[in-house]
Amino acid sequence: MEKIVTQTLLYDFYGALLTDHQRKIYEDVVFGDLSLSEAAEDAGISRQGVHDILKRCTKAMEEYEEKLGLIAQHQSILRKTEEIGRLSEKARTADPERTEVLERISALAREIAEEV
Repeated sequence: MEKIVTQTLLYDFYGALLTDHQRKIYEDVVFGDLSLSEAAEDAGISRQGVHDILKRCTKAMEEYEEKLGLIAQHQSILRKTEEIGRLSEKARTADPERTEVLERISALAREIAEEV
């Protein structure tokens, strides 16, 4: 399961940097659940060719992440906005007079989480 999540995140952030051919094959196998043989037949290449493209795509996207760190940054922002939401809920319960401000803080945290 974690491998699928990792592949999806890598593709979401860096898939646009792949060639059209690489994207098509990656999508067919990873998201379309085609076998290597089926993807090879669709693309008019060998099964080994599909395997090699998948490996190169994954390696390239992992290298982009190592250099740019966009996924790590995205996950950090999500964790922080979740914590803001939890803390403002806790504070709202402890001091009802601050409810309006804390509700706005929670709303902003949700908005940020949705944008990233």
